[in-house]
Amino acid sequence: MKAARFHSFGGPEVISVEEAPEPHAIPGSVRIAVRAVSVNPIDTLVRAGALHEFLPLPFPIIPGRDAVGVVDEIGDGVEGVDLGDVVFGLGGISDTTAEFAVLTSWSPVPGDWSTEQAAAAGLAASTAAAALEALGDIDGTTILIEGASGAVGTAAVAIARDLGATVIGTGSQSNADYIRSLGATATSYGDGLVERVRALAPAGVDAALQLANAPSLPDLVEIVGDPQRVVTVTDGDGAARLGAQRIDARNDPALLDAAVRLGRQGQYIPRVDQTLPLARISEAQERAATNGGKIVVEIA
Repeated sequence: MKAARFHSFGGPEVISVEEAPEPHAIPGSVRIAVRAVSVNPIDTLVRAGALHEFLPLPFPIIPGRDAVGVVDEIGDGVEGVDLGDVVFGLGGISDTTAEFAVLTSWSPVPGDWSTEQAAAAGLAASTAAAALEALGDIDGTTILIEGASGAVGTAAVAIARDLGATVIGTGSQSNADYIRSLGATATSYGDGLVERVRALAPAGVDAALQLANAPSLPDLVEIVGDPQRVVTVTDGDGAARLGAQRIDARNDPALLDAAVRLGRQGQYIPRVDQTLPLARISEAQERAATNGGKIVVEIA
């Protein structure tokens, strides 16, 4: 099969498209003929070697954490899915940017989503759902989402609102209208965040999610008042120092349930900023790492 692979750590230029052995479904998994994948922050970290101490993967490494495609093998013990079903979800830590990939967490693609939107939803929706799950019952609360205009933020706003929360979302000025279109109150990030949010929510903010790679965790803790009501997916060191919660997505189909349901209702449309072919995978990773938005790579 054709796959993107790299044989050493480095910049995007270390990735090339080459022939690789096909993976096969194992118990509890399905194999898909991949149609598209998305580029996520973890992909660039793995490629650069930044996670090797904690996640030692053998070379050559295939990048990619999530994918969408057509089920063509079903592992032992798997029920509720048939050959030919179109599903999206999560593979391993790094292994989906190829013609075939094995998923251990998946859901059917909502009918109104494009292939590109489904490719962008797996890790983003799982991360958003896990972050909100860490807060428990949020019905009737006000939540601040740092990075509301990104792929994870888009999912988090939709899920939080469905759970009964009022949402304030941060982003750049150019994304303010987009954040409002999601049903959140928009404000900008950066200096003065505490004062801006307090003006928007004089009764207080009950919880906060840090979904953007920004040095804002101390501000979020100050705004909320209780570090355990602040969840970050980007700042593990800050969480340990301040007492906030640090979470990662996990391969759990339950984390995709809300995204699928809201997708079917038209209340969650995964964000996609650009689509590139597999031959331009190096460029896709470079753009994703330089604030190029949510990049999807077409495989077939």
